[in-house]
Order: sequence, then structure tokens, then C-alpha cells
Amino acid sequence: MVKENCGVVGIFSVDGINVIPMVIDSLRALQHRGQEAWGIAVPKKLPLKRLGLVSSSASELKEISEEYASPSAIGHVRYSTIGKSNLENAQPLKVKDLCIAHNGTISNVQELANLVGGCSFTPQNASDTLVAAQRLVSLMSENGKLGKALSILKNEMIGSYCFTFLSDDSSVYAARDPRGFRPMVLGYKEENNTHIVASESSALIAIGARLIRDVKPGELIKFSRNGIETEMFSEEKTHAHCSFEYTYFAHPTSRMEGTNIYMARKRIGQFLAKKFPIKDADLVIPVPDSARPAALGYAQELGVQFDEGLLKDRYSKKGPLRSFIEPHQSDRIEINRWIIPISEIIEGKHVVVVDDSLVRGTSSKAIIKALRRAGAKKISMLITYPPIKYPCYAGIDFPSKEELATYVDGKDLSEKEIVEKVRSEIGADFLGYNDSENLARAVGIPHDSLCFTCYTGNYETLGIKPAFKTRIEMKGE
Repeated sequence: MVKENCGVVGIFSVDGINVIPMVIDSLRALQHRGQEAWGIAVPKKLPLKRLGLVSSSASELKEISEEYASPSAIGHVRYSTIGKSNLENAQPLKVKDLCIAHNGTISNVQELANLVGGCSFTPQNASDTLVAAQRLVSLMSENGKLGKALSILKNEMIGSYCFTFLSDDSSVYAARDPRGFRPMVLGYKEENNTHIVASESSALIAIGARLIRDVKPGELIKFSRNGIETEMFSEEKTHAHCSFEYTYFAHPTSRMEGTNIYMARKRIGQFLAKKFPIKDADLVIPVPDSARPAALGYAQELGVQFDEGLLKDRYSKKGPLRSFIEPHQSDRIEINRWIIPISEIIEGKHVVVVDDSLVRGTSSKAIIKALRRAGAKKISMLITYPPIKYPCYAGIDFPSKEELATYVDGKDLSEKEIVEKVRSEIGADFLGYNDSENLARAVGIPHDSLCFTCYTGNYETLGIKPAFKTRIEMKGE
């Protein structure tokens, strides 16, 4: 079963202008959420889908904008947590007269597939998005309206989801799951009376639109000639916003739940300095790029020099990409191979390296080796996110316990012993992880409104009792 965490956008112009250039620009601004494929959908046509980055299709974007000209459209950038990178799995998808794009992961998709009768796909090869779309269309045929269908589907469907929909009558819809796992925002561009929903506010900035607010968990929004209409398809009061969005996934310019991501990350660094005040440090450096604000905040809080001791080679084929969201280990290694230390800054110094997270340990080990070769006297590594110990089934690619750096193979180890194990394996002189309470305080969101399942192993929020699987079982690798 193919599952994914991605970026979505939906745009409707009441004035009837062609929104495709805005959809394309919005997808470029969401590229950090998915690098494998992108696509758009307009009414009464099959969706257009392409592999790779939006910029990889630069030569045909003008032609696409003209051929698919429409006052309403949805778009998608793909990052797969499960499944192969091919056009078949790219989005948006079309089921009858409804196009759909999805950011998240449906955890009980096999059970959901069993509720869909007469489908022409095999669940083993289908995406969770397709299964959800098939079921939604079935419920709409029985109940008439999308809101009513969603109110039924949310009781059948377990997982995280932000959907954008496009109907053949040109209406654009957006829905966010009742827990608010994945982000979604509402915006408006006054000069051409255009409404937009997107995974992040960075997409609004890209097209000159104004952020109105976050889409509420459990809310359905409709854009049409009548303007904007909203309704609640669920009144769930307990929220579980993904904490990993705040340290890594989201763009630093974005605002989520009233919090600017850059400022949140900088505060995380400041709070980390209070937890781990390494006062004999000579230098603080970030692992590029998402850890930069935290490293700066840490350095400023302690009054230690901040510098760019590691730089990405953005001219290599994979250099500009984000390693974490690459689906294959070989690609992640290739990206990290082009993170290059500057010896003149590093040599002879006690270096504090700040990174957003430590998942598999592959990147950290390679970076520490490179810093040793560059002449670092001592290396302390600080991680802005708590130790990741469990797979995520809400749309982030932590699919198996065995591949995690914290994996202990059934041994009864304390958290201190686990940290020491990871420290030894990556080769650092000191390793310090943030804790969930510290992170929540820095972000400014109540701890019980954030999801830390990958740290705690408590899946009650997600509503599942997982059967842990290996990567081979999950992805066929």
C-alpha cells in the first residue's frame, strides 16, 4: 500500500482568471515537502503529473499554463513514506468527477478498502489516497454532499489527512483531519479576488496572497462563484499537531497555529542552550539547512561564536535537495556527501553541531567524520528534537524500528544508555537531545496539543495499535 506525506494547494478565482501560474508557483514554494513528483488538476480533464521537481519541467510550464488554463485548480508535491516513485502513484488522482490531492497517511487503509465495492484496483498496489477517494465518492453517491460524506468517512478512516478536492463543476474544497496532524492554511489574494488553501503559508507568500488563518481541524472549506463557505464535519476537541513540522518539515517563513517557524526554531535553540549550556565551546555551527535558526538561537543565548562551518554544494545533482525526504538510502547518502566542512573555521576548535533531528544516524556519522578530518578538536552534537524511537504512521518516513539509531533490539536500556549508544555509534564526544516539554514550551503550543508519538510510542492519539514492520515489508526495499 502506498502512503505519503506531501504538500497540497487549492486555488479558486472568483474573477475567473487563469490560476495555473499561481498553482505552479505555490507548488514551487512547497517543494521542501516533496521532491519526487508533482501534479495539477483542473475541471473536466485528467490530472497532469510529472516526476521530479517542478523546476525540472521549467521548459514546459508556459505551455502547461496555457493548455490547462482554468479559474480553479488543485496541485500536489509528493514525498512517499511507502511506495515507489512513479507517475502512477503521483497526484492529484481522479475518481469519477472528483479530483483529490492528499497530505498525510491513512493507517487503516486495508480495512477502508474492504468498504469500497466494485473497485478496479488491487489494494496492494493502490495508494491510501485512492482508497479514500473511492470510499468518499461512494459515500457522496449515497448521501449527496461532501460534508456529510466526510462526517461518515472520518469515523471509518484512521490517520492524518489534509485533502484538497476539485469537482467538475469547478468548485474547490479543502478538509483537515479532526486532530490537525498535518498543517493547512487559508489565504486570499485581493487584487484578483482569489481564494487559496495550502499546506503552508509559504505557498501564499509565493503568489502575493494574504494569510487569513489556519484551517481548523475537522473543517471543510468550499470555494466557488459564491465565494467561500465553511462547515465542520467533526468537532474533535483534542488536537495533535505534528511536532516534527516545527523542527524540520515546515518552511522557515511559514506560520502554523499562530507561530512563525523560523522564530520557533530560534527559540528552540535558546531553550536548548538552557538545557545544555556547553560553555567551553569555541564555535556553534548548524547542519544545513533547517537547523540554522536553532543553532543561531543557541549561540546567541550562550554568547558563543556562530558560523557556517558546513555548507551544501548546491551545484551537485542532489546537493540542493533534502536528504530526509528522499525515499532511498543511497540518495540520502549522496545528498549528505555534498555537505562540506570549512577547515579554516573548524580546525582546532570545540565545535557544537546543532541538527534538527537524528533519525537513522547515517548523516550524523558522516558529518562528524568530515569535521574530524577538517581538524575539529572536540565535537558536541545537539539535536532539537527528542530521540526518535518509534515509527510514524501519520505521514513521516520513520517506517521501521530497526533502522532507527535508537533501536536496542529488545534490550532494556534507560534513555541515558540509549543516548550513550547513539553517541558512540555516530562518533561524537557529547550528544544531547531535546525533550518534548522543552520543545513545546519553545514552540509556544501546549504539550498535549502536539504529537510526539515517534518519541513516546503512545499511538492512542492516532487511534491505532501498530504491528511494527521492517522496511522490506513496508517499502519492498
